[in-house]
Amino acid sequence: MSEFPRLPQIHTELPGPKAKAIIQKDGRFVSTSYTRGYPLVAEEAKGAVVKDPDGNYFLDFAAGIAVVSTGHCHPRVVEAIRDQAGKLLHISGTDFYYPAQVEAAEAVVKHMPGDGKMRVHFGNSGAEAIEGAIKLAKHHTKRKRFIAFYGAFHGRTTGALSLTASKAIQKEQFFPLMDGVTHVPYADCYRCVYGQTYGKCKFQCLSFIEETAFKSVAPPNEIAAIFVESIQGEGGYVVPPPEFIQGLRAMCDKYDVLLVDDEVQAGVGRTGKFLAIEHFGVKGDITCLAKGIASGLPLSACVASGTVMKWPPGSHASTFGGNPLACRAAVETLKLLDEGLMANAAEMGAFLMAGLKEMMAQYPVIGDVRGKGLMIGVELVKSRETKERFPELRDEVEVQAFEQGLLILGCGPNAIRICPPLIIDREQAAAFLEIFDSSLQRALKKLAFKGFPF
Repeated sequence: MSEFPRLPQIHTELPGPKAKAIIQKDGRFVSTSYTRGYPLVAEEAKGAVVKDPDGNYFLDFAAGIAVVSTGHCHPRVVEAIRDQAGKLLHISGTDFYYPAQVEAAEAVVKHMPGDGKMRVHFGNSGAEAIEGAIKLAKHHTKRKRFIAFYGAFHGRTTGALSLTASKAIQKEQFFPLMDGVTHVPYADCYRCVYGQTYGKCKFQCLSFIEETAFKSVAPPNEIAAIFVESIQGEGGYVVPPPEFIQGLRAMCDKYDVLLVDDEVQAGVGRTGKFLAIEHFGVKGDITCLAKGIASGLPLSACVASGTVMKWPPGSHASTFGGNPLACRAAVETLKLLDEGLMANAAEMGAFLMAGLKEMMAQYPVIGDVRGKGLMIGVELVKSRETKERFPELRDEVEVQAFEQGLLILGCGPNAIRICPPLIIDREQAAAFLEIFDSSLQRALKKLAFKGFPF
């Protein structure tokens, strides 16, 4: 791997000629269903920096959608993969035993809150972990219905998509989906659907489930599980108040319903704790992990206690789930988290939050800054008073950032997600703040926003 700078370096117009050729070929052969907000072509990457084929370097604050937790091609992760690749590529853990899968399962269990009496089912993606959780909840409770939330994203396979309520395009022309899912409002205090203010409210986001949903359309004795993202990801990086997650836990206990904690995007150290739900002092009955668990290799985990994950052989399996390469990467990833990356996520997250809050004071189009650790959302609005969404600005900020060598992604209708690798340092965090500020100015100018400069 060539030497990499630690900050952006742009040498050509974007995309450059080599990148353009790849994009043109992509247009001929690759599915049209993919979404690309700007024309990045990644050829090589190291740490928090991505190189394109024309020799341009980008500071990556998207991390492959919060996947490369230990940074791109961390040398210890790469070495673990190389070592395993020379020994065993595949044998299928559904039929046979091998050390890497057992070691990965043990490592995951050691990081889970609770008494350690947990079991792990490995898959390949977040959606696969959710599908496993759906089946496990049905099997354990002998019930067939679920509660999920508006704004949620749990995946695109049929069961997971039935729980998802993020964007209509994700479901358009794919009905019928799985029956038995009732969606209710999530606790988004910035945009409370009940018009309440946190600190003065009566948590109607909780009482609605019990007083309306349970009594009118979803009898609690038929509900197998409530699926919740402890911090909503695709919905806008929405951080709920602690009382919301705690209230869901109490409600599930009251009605003997399972709480499924979707940590696919928020988990594995991103928020400064192994699971985001730990910030709220409770735990789920089933936990779904993926994305950052193996630093870029495809791996997911559906984790539950031995009393819940007690299903007979043949009930659920995956040919490639728990692949030896991915499992070795996961073991090394979790070691690196323990050795300082989780702590760094908390420290760098606090630094970024402080800088973004300062920026918010200068730009009235920043309606809200929220997050934990290195999972931060910035919501852009036309007016703080009306909170009218400003998706055009969000999209243009992404483009302007790209042109200055910064990779970021949107989430929700009008928010920007900040989810860099957990290895970033103060210099890279400061560079992000500088480029983000510049990108916001350039975007406002290009959109000729009334009143700018402020």
